[in-house]
Amino acid sequence: MNLKNKKILFLSVSFFQYEKVIAERLSYWGAEVDFYDERPSNSNFSKGIIRFNKKLYQHRIQKYYKRILNETLSKKYDYFLLIKGEATPAYFLEKVKENNPGILMIYYSFDALAEYPKLLNHLSFFDKKFTFEYQDAVRYGLKFRPLFYLDEYRNPAKAKDNNNYDIVFIGSAHTDRYLIGEQVKKHAGKLGLQCFFYYYAMGKIAFNLKKILDHHLKQFDTGKLSFEKLTHKQIINYYENSISVLDINKPFQNGLTIRTFEVLASGRKLITTNSDIKNYPFYNPNNIFIIDREVVELDTVFFKIPFEEMDEDTLRMMSLDSFIECLFFKDQDHYWDSFRNKA
Repeated sequence: MNLKNKKILFLSVSFFQYEKVIAERLSYWGAEVDFYDERPSNSNFSKGIIRFNKKLYQHRIQKYYKRILNETLSKKYDYFLLIKGEATPAYFLEKVKENNPGILMIYYSFDALAEYPKLLNHLSFFDKKFTFEYQDAVRYGLKFRPLFYLDEYRNPAKAKDNNNYDIVFIGSAHTDRYLIGEQVKKHAGKLGLQCFFYYYAMGKIAFNLKKILDHHLKQFDTGKLSFEKLTHKQIINYYENSISVLDINKPFQNGLTIRTFEVLASGRKLITTNSDIKNYPFYNPNNIFIIDREVVELDTVFFKIPFEEMDEDTLRMMSLDSFIECLFFKDQDHYWDSFRNKA
């Protein structure tokens, strides 16, 4: 992979520092990267306004994007990469293309477009368009590319005989996660399994606003809520001390979460509500246990069977470098599609 001396203008939503790691990896491969957060601010207020009524925040957005254009006008970019783009205005995309003749415009979404239908308006500006959601790829003619794991998650430590936990859950508080998580915890307790659950929210105000719009959150015991974001190092430490990790996808979303890739790359077992995982190359029922989000059941046998090591080719395709190669050089539809509906 060679991006030496290529200039990349990269805008992304902030998602747990992954955007910064992507920028660093692009630089590692030789690119000159100018990175901007796609939001003018990541305060809870700003995120809420952009999500629910962007027009009320339009002046701030316009001012922010005009500043980016002014700061980048003197450069000629080879690539423009946008991840999500919830706040990105159409005129900005037009100007980027106008100011950089021959630029390759790349778009990636790690959210289901059913949840963010306004993002569809961006698609016409881009030469290469990717999504982590297979059904969106089919429906809108996009390229399909799942998410990735960071190298630091790769086999941090072998599973021990004396793990502190049988099941660990670390994730943002949204939709029905809490309801399902508490069912898993209750069922695990009956089976004598040890659990650690960490429900994260950006802040009390943001969470209370979410509760107004999401009826699932009304039942949330806020005493179980944490407002401190765990570092990747802290998360890896919990993985090292657990046999398995629970992942609960959004009920309207089939694309695999980034947690899926990190868990499997770290050599830990995965418990997931996402049955579409059967259509991926790394699906192995000895490593992955699928639960019904309506009727939660666990099997103690799953926790006793050792994790089966994954082959290097599969791990390579799941990596961040593979993700970058796919977006900038050659799509991987043939690889990822070839496993679908064959489980």
